[in-house]
Amino acid sequence: MENRLNKHIKTVKLSGIRSFSEHAKKAKPDCVFLTIGDPDFDTPEIIKRTAIESIQNNHTHYAPGNGLLSLREAIARHENKRYGTDYTSDEVYITNGCTGALAATFLTILNAGDEVIIPTPAYTLYRPIVEMANGTVVNIDTSNDSFQITEQALKSALSENTKAILLTSPNNPTGAVYSKQTLDMIHDLLKDKPIFVIVDEVYNEIIFKECPTFMSYQDMRDRIILLQSFSKPYAMTGWRIGYMIADKPIAAYLSKMNQFMVTGITTFVQEAAIVALETDASYMRESYHKRRDYTYQRLVDMGLDVVKPEGAFYMFPSIQKFNIPSEIFCERALMEQSVAVVAGVYFDAEGFVRVSYCTSEELLKEGLDRLEKFVKSL
Repeated sequence: MENRLNKHIKTVKLSGIRSFSEHAKKAKPDCVFLTIGDPDFDTPEIIKRTAIESIQNNHTHYAPGNGLLSLREAIARHENKRYGTDYTSDEVYITNGCTGALAATFLTILNAGDEVIIPTPAYTLYRPIVEMANGTVVNIDTSNDSFQITEQALKSALSENTKAILLTSPNNPTGAVYSKQTLDMIHDLLKDKPIFVIVDEVYNEIIFKECPTFMSYQDMRDRIILLQSFSKPYAMTGWRIGYMIADKPIAAYLSKMNQFMVTGITTFVQEAAIVALETDASYMRESYHKRRDYTYQRLVDMGLDVVKPEGAFYMFPSIQKFNIPSEIFCERALMEQSVAVVAGVYFDAEGFVRVSYCTSEELLKEGLDRLEKFVKSL
């Protein structure tokens, strides 16, 4: 019966990040993990208390399929204040994390043969989700351009089959932020084309200086789809709640797909998310900023080439000079020094490794000490 399955489910690989992390746990129980992007902070108490009180008040029944009106209104206010936009609650839909928003988006907009431009390095789930929605991924390699998209590269990637481009800024795995010059170029090339711009900004509250955003180009409002999550800025990775925002005609179709996928998102989690939007989590960002500076200097002192990130909590140093495939580099670092970092090949970027610094300062120092010993042994 396997020949009757969706052809993509048979070929898609499970997350290399999670697979390697599970392997590391078994192979080296004393390993220091600089792998998963899960904040070391706990969810703020006020958010947790709200969820508990909501359960105690028996708010445990179905929520509306598109999300609680009170949450959608709060999100619209929050994002309009950030971007200077005018979205309404009817253009906001609550999803099962940003991953749910990604799946709903691609299942809604893609037909067989449609192409999605994805700049690489890129988050590992993008490609399989696009392919399982019967789309085709067209990569733009940014690794030789300080992780910025060039005009020549974008022009080369565009075709009559291009349905969308996916922009992630700050980026996972690099932490890089697209410059205004880059965003202006993308806007100027696409403004008269019927191409969706999918804006994944799940790290946009973890930035270390003021950063531009494609949400500024509201003349393309009818083609922009914003994807967002509560996971990273509020240390709510296990709560699995996110949202998408789009122009009302498109949003109605996205909502339809989202409802068929999940019916609705947990009611008491949505009520806690309203409080999250009002919670000051700047102390987390300040801590990441400090760790960013520390990690960057440590990697530079090891002799690694690395672009200093302006957001998120990842570093993406080059290992090309060692002439070792990234998976082998990571396996050797694990077995020889009991430190786990992630192979760049998982992000469609061979010759790099991802270092996550959203762990405690003590573990971060120990992990980087071990990584330095390994690098020096090469």
